[in-house]
Amino acid sequence: MRPALLDPLFAPLNSLPGIGPKAGDLYARLLGRESIDDCRVIDLIFHAPHSIVDRRHQPVIARAPQGVIVTITGRVDRHQPPPPRTNQPYRVFLHDDTGELALTFFRVKGNWLEKALPVDETVTVSGKVDWFNGRPSMVHPDYMVRAAEGENLPLVEPVYPLTAGLSARILRKAVEAALTRVPEFPEWIDEALMLKQGFASVHDCFLALHDPRDETDIDPQAPARRRLAYDEFLAGQLSLSLVRQRLRKVAGTPVHATGKLSGPVLAALPFSLTGSQTMAIADVLKDMAGTERMLRLLQGDVGSGKTAVALMSMLAAVEAGGQAVLMAPTEILARQHFATLSKMAAPAGITIDVLTGRTKGRERDAILERIASGETRIVIGTHALFQDTVVYNNLLLAVVDEQHRFGVHQRLRLTAKGISPHMLVMTATPIPRTLVLAAFGDMDVSKLTEKPAGRKPIQTVAISTERTGEIVARLRTALADGKKAYWICPLVEESEASDLMSVDERFQVLVKEFGLNVGLVHGRMNGAEKDAVMLAFKNGEIRLLVATTVVEVGVDVPDATIMVIEHAERFGLAQLHQLRGRVGRGDEASTCILLYKGPLSENGRARLSILRDTEDGFLIAEEDLKLRGEGELLGTRQSGTPGFRIASLEAHGDLLEIARKDAAYVIDRDPDLTSPRGEALRTLLYLHRRDEAIRFLRAG
Repeated sequence: MRPALLDPLFAPLNSLPGIGPKAGDLYARLLGRESIDDCRVIDLIFHAPHSIVDRRHQPVIARAPQGVIVTITGRVDRHQPPPPRTNQPYRVFLHDDTGELALTFFRVKGNWLEKALPVDETVTVSGKVDWFNGRPSMVHPDYMVRAAEGENLPLVEPVYPLTAGLSARILRKAVEAALTRVPEFPEWIDEALMLKQGFASVHDCFLALHDPRDETDIDPQAPARRRLAYDEFLAGQLSLSLVRQRLRKVAGTPVHATGKLSGPVLAALPFSLTGSQTMAIADVLKDMAGTERMLRLLQGDVGSGKTAVALMSMLAAVEAGGQAVLMAPTEILARQHFATLSKMAAPAGITIDVLTGRTKGRERDAILERIASGETRIVIGTHALFQDTVVYNNLLLAVVDEQHRFGVHQRLRLTAKGISPHMLVMTATPIPRTLVLAAFGDMDVSKLTEKPAGRKPIQTVAISTERTGEIVARLRTALADGKKAYWICPLVEESEASDLMSVDERFQVLVKEFGLNVGLVHGRMNGAEKDAVMLAFKNGEIRLLVATTVVEVGVDVPDATIMVIEHAERFGLAQLHQLRGRVGRGDEASTCILLYKGPLSENGRARLSILRDTEDGFLIAEEDLKLRGEGELLGTRQSGTPGFRIASLEAHGDLLEIARKDAAYVIDRDPDLTSPRGEALRTLLYLHRRDEAIRFLRAG
């Protein structure tokens, strides 16, 4: 089905000359693939250079600057091999009208230097010059050619990201071979936009990408990079539009809320809903009442009340005679949701079950039977909810928590099973608008922008690790007063490669200070161990919890009022904001202490300053995008983030907006991409490996 003109680009990477079995593993590592068998020629073409080496500076020897790459032409005077059985270098001396330059080589074998640099021959060499005692030297020149062949010396070279064991020269040869396979593509961009943006053809842009002439060609705003970035955005937006169109084609069951269950639950809540919660619930109920499936993203800052919105949505499904599920990314979060929602939903008198990978044997069989019969109306769990063995009686709504941990393909698994529930996906990580468009463009969006009444601001302070003793002393007083606190560390174990204090080491130190009042939680513990410690913390048996970022999302201990984050400079802004959100969840004043090790980098100082100045998660997310880029915005690259190869949300955000409108225009007028431009756009989707969208097109 792939257009034939793309076949040379999708040939195995090891079909290029010089990529044998040994080099294959290196290329797979470089390109982020499992093995060389997964690598294609196109992967290397998208592997863009990040800088250049400029060899155009060609001074005379006497004026060669210290430590700068230069290109020098001179006549070879003499060779000075080292004495036998010594570690001294081999030197070759050449001169011009202004002075003499020593070319220095270590561990020379054979007579290759005599052949490469014959005495009395005029040669051109390029490399970095070092001056010592008034004498210039060039150690292992990058290039040595006879002056008559000087035009073969590349004066400007692209510099690529590398991996250990793969040389820059070998990689450049492979890229050059790959570029010979780039065809002339049919044009998929509207002619008016091509003219307005000054875009060249895709073929010419790929060649320009790998042939930078100066620093401006490496800049994200270079014309070739902007064109390729736009293509990447357009492929992504088209994919999301096609996915959305396909999911919408599967008719949703209209769900009409009666208030029979939600009424008693709302009346029993110990708080009033905020304005944005009320609006989000109205959005959801309106979508669910329609004939098309709801696909809605609920963004809510830490403590903004997403759980209440999710419960009202699920109760609407139950009122309509159906079932609802809530899927969480971790066991600990799923069981916490179960505890919270069971309590909140008690006035409705409905059966709620929890199903995770830990649910085994008779207990699992009984839960599966209740789900299949329809006795269980709400199910909470992890990925286990969508295994083949789980059969639903009448599933009308799926709620997915911490959406960025899953991604588009998990959303599609619901459809693949033949179920067509409405979908509400939630995230407590505020996402900048550009990233929402890039990763969740197939969904409508609701935002929770207010905190529930009674929540007090969290005082945030940044303190050097040199004052850790003061913090421990303050904690002793606070714990004696009945307070609860978190102490977050970035590592699980001590590492020779890092001077960060591990969570285990910090735990031991604090146990000596506070005794049995201290608990430990980290990601390498099994679910039962983590749950037991968290329960002890919640119940007050433990008053100080030492943890890694496993507590970042969803852990709810309302009476915890102190958060200490050790080596805060090592965390991203969004992650720090999430961690801070574990306190300030009750009606007592709370404090977040950012312990940093100086001196801080400019970026580190900016992050801590932003966090001190605001609690607005959406503002923090926008700043985090500027500081770190979309790749790290959610802590690590998760399956839900777009993972662009050329495009950058912070550099090319203006192009994303254009691509979104362009994709909507195309799908509205040519939903199956059968027009001439539609056929060209199919080529674009194949080029960018948008497999899910292509499958939908094949299926019609």
